[in-house]
Amino acid sequence: MRTNRRWLASVAALLVLTLTSSSGCQTVMGGMTLPSGRYLEHYPQYFQQDPAFPLPRELASQEDPEGAARRAGAPVLGGPAPINPGQPQPGGR
Repeated sequence: MRTNRRWLASVAALLVLTLTSSSGCQTVMGGMTLPSGRYLEHYPQYFQQDPAFPLPRELASQEDPEGAARRAGAPVLGGPAPINPGQPQPGGR
């Protein structure tokens, strides 16, 4: 009988210890989550503000499609490239 009581008491103590340690440093009073009493000792955190459009390269390519094609090495639509007479032509002619 005593072993059952000891076992039950140790399980209850372990449960109370687990619940107490998992509650963290915040306190709930009247439905409000309040910080700990030492919150003024913590360093402030800075989170950089998100940009208005989260994909800057995509936005740049939408605003300047010819520039995106030039950077990719693709020919720009709108006609053939001008021929420089001082340079050899492709194809060996």
